[in-house]
Amino acid sequence: MSSEEYLVTLKVGLDENKLPESLEWDATGADEVGNKGIKAFLLSMFDEETRETIKIDLWVKDFQVMEMDRFFYQTFRAMCDTYQKSTQNNELANVMREFTQYFGEKTGIIVKPQE
Repeated sequence: MSSEEYLVTLKVGLDENKLPESLEWDATGADEVGNKGIKAFLLSMFDEETRETIKIDLWVKDFQVMEMDRFFYQTFRAMCDTYQKSTQNNELANVMREFTQYFGEKTGIIVKPQE
């Protein structure tokens, strides 16, 4: 394991009702990224002691439904790849991809192939 450490910073700007109106992230060692504005993030962490998932899901209040659809579609695609790479369970990863395709078609992110 590398002895290098990186710091990831998430900044959440809240409005008067404590709703996120701005999100930014930055990371040490990520010079090409810098302080970058974002509209949403999902953070999931697996607690080794409780064996439970801890999560933080935030999005800015002006995040549109079509943007959320695209965000989830792309997240599902990445999760399928990560699951396949980490477990080598090709069969289940492909089933997950089938759902992702269905989700993309239903939300209009992708066009359903002609039969």
